[in-house]
Amino acid sequence: MITIIPAIDLIDAKCVRLSQGDYAQKTVYNENPLEVAKMFEDAGITRLHLVDLDGAKAKHIVNHKVLELVASKTNLVIDFGGGLKSDEDLRIAFECGAKIITGGSIAVKDRETFLHWIETYGPEKIILGADAKDKMIAVSGWQEVSELSILEFIESYTSKGIRQVISTDIARDGMLTGPSIDLYKEIMSQFPDLGLIASGGIASMKDIYELDEMGIPGVITGKAIYEGRISMDEIRRYNLKNS
Repeated sequence: MITIIPAIDLIDAKCVRLSQGDYAQKTVYNENPLEVAKMFEDAGITRLHLVDLDGAKAKHIVNHKVLELVASKTNLVIDFGGGLKSDEDLRIAFECGAKIITGGSIAVKDRETFLHWIETYGPEKIILGADAKDKMIAVSGWQEVSELSILEFIESYTSKGIRQVISTDIARDGMLTGPSIDLYKEIMSQFPDLGLIASGGIASMKDIYELDEMGIPGVITGKAIYEGRISMDEIRRYNLKNS
């Protein structure tokens, strides 16, 4: 059974979504992230992907108070990312209630620090963010495309103990055009035991069922929920059926 992981992206402590990571294409869906998180929990959701978009821009944690609020008022297992660049950022994130953190740009630009985090906290606490454009790793809020292929990038960290990877195909993120099936097939073919979390493009429960049939362990969805393409009732029924 695939784990459905809703995303809450934060700007100014509000629940927003961007299209293809573009801050100019921002939609505010709710000014109360806790309300949204509780709605997810009521539908049987157990995990939440909480992204600090202000932090990603500022290159340090910003919305830790929202993290703390959601963590203290729900039982959701929160994976937190966005702008985590230092040991101090990680300390704050974990102290504020994150169970897991996601590092993407840092894993490309400061490998030594990211490896130190894996060693210090253990690979079960660290998710590798592998965001790609045309199968090449993109960093810095997707403003830069590196010369690293996504498969080489993942291999360089699974060999160091990483077990979970969130992979977003940037071209599909927030576009509701369906997930990057071929990319995920390729990743799972090379890394069959990987805890892969697919992200980007989810438009309906049909997309989630397709990923489930492929054996993908997790899927992140945001805009499809906020735009009403996936209802809380559908998620509730899915979770009840598979509980």
